[in-house]
Amino acid sequence: MSSSALPWAAPASATAGNAIALYARWSPALDAKIEAAVQRLREASIAHGQGLVQSSSLGVEDMVVTDLIARHQLPIDIATLDTGKLHPETLGLLPRIQAQYGRDVTVFQPQQEQVIAFVKREGEDAMFKSIELRKACCGVRKLEPLGRMLAGRSAWITGLRREQSGARAEVAFDEDDGMTPNMSRRKISPIADWTWAEVWAYVERFAVPTNPLHDQFMPSIGCAPCTRAIAVGEDFRAGRWWWEDSTKECGLHAKS
Repeated sequence: MSSSALPWAAPASATAGNAIALYARWSPALDAKIEAAVQRLREASIAHGQGLVQSSSLGVEDMVVTDLIARHQLPIDIATLDTGKLHPETLGLLPRIQAQYGRDVTVFQPQQEQVIAFVKREGEDAMFKSIELRKACCGVRKLEPLGRMLAGRSAWITGLRREQSGARAEVAFDEDDGMTPNMSRRKISPIADWTWAEVWAYVERFAVPTNPLHDQFMPSIGCAPCTRAIAVGEDFRAGRWWWEDSTKECGLHAKS
């Protein structure tokens, strides 16, 4: 089994509908990891000030990071991408964040004219036709609005973890993002060394709001047409673009 495969704690029938019961396991190391993650966020805030933003996918890891930011009253902006193809359960987290933390999330959407032109040219199901077209769809719906989100920013925060996939096994806590030739920008991944069990243990202890689709065996949630539940033993990101033989990335965290 791959090291990035989900550590199923019990048969799905025994715990279906409860991701916390299935995954959460508080480890002896987690208290120290929380303290270290908060320190990384605090140092990034001091170093970058208003040039810092959390780019949240609204997945469970990013919700943990948002909780760390809000719980420790760090002056860090939070933003997300609404691709126009997200599950309603994903978008439903936005009012929950505001209600629980009193923090607004800035939403960046793709340029509507670009989306219309792409769909007219390639069809609504373009992502299923080839990897190139799927990446082109991601480019229109994700990369372009991400560029606007990060415009003028000197650093951004992600919920990337090394355990998520082989492609992310070397994720650093602080690294050059490799995406901007005209400026120096850092990418901060404060929980890069956390395990899946630790993420959910934190969720349980601090009552972090999460996407209910995680309870349906979707550890990695993207656009609705491109996300499915995974089976026992599959990698975290196996449910993303499952019809492809690819590294399961859209380009948001690609290395240059």
